[in-house]
Amino acid sequence: ADELFGGYLYFHKAPSAKEFHDETVRKLNKLHQYDCLRANKSLAAWGIEGRVPFLDKEFIDVAMTINPKDKMISAERIEKWVVRKAFENYLPKEVLWRQKEQFSDGVGYNWIDTLKNKVNLEISDEMMNQAKVRFPIQTPQNKEEYYYRLIFEDHFPSEPASLSVPSVPSVACSTPIALEWDKAFKNLNDPSGRAVSKVHTKAYKG
Repeated sequence: ADELFGGYLYFHKAPSAKEFHDETVRKLNKLHQYDCLRANKSLAAWGIEGRVPFLDKEFIDVAMTINPKDKMISAERIEKWVVRKAFENYLPKEVLWRQKEQFSDGVGYNWIDTLKNKVNLEISDEMMNQAKVRFPIQTPQNKEEYYYRLIFEDHFPSEPASLSVPSVPSVACSTPIALEWDKAFKNLNDPSGRAVSKVHTKAYKG
């Protein structure tokens, strides 16, 4: 639903309905490389075949023909307002109207903050300076990526494995193009919705 309806918090920064729509198209076209790929492989490893209701072809057709102006976020309309409104009679208000959380944030901010602290201890600035030498293919762009890449390489050391998951600059799951929407995004590369300052209720300080 986040891809179809612009639910990620960085969509708050979309400068126009056209840019909003174009980004949803980019996100939808890349799903097979990220979330759908992870979901499929994780479930398939245990013999489970997953189904994604919001990716039903007829539903996609309906969602993508909605005027993007009606999907855009405003003071009166929270992200994914159209979907939330459709479920208004079925969900508790505190669930229905709560702010979007990235999967990584939803496990608990303390868990993520602890992980970031661990990564900063494990991966030095010097290691990051040499990242292109250590990982010339799909070079990690921050310490957290570097840390995960070390673990990944232990299990899958081949060059083709390195090419299997793209690595691009992103804030709160944005595409690189959407980083142009806000000057503050230019020096960031963080999957957390908390990286979207003045939007997330628990945004990073500083």
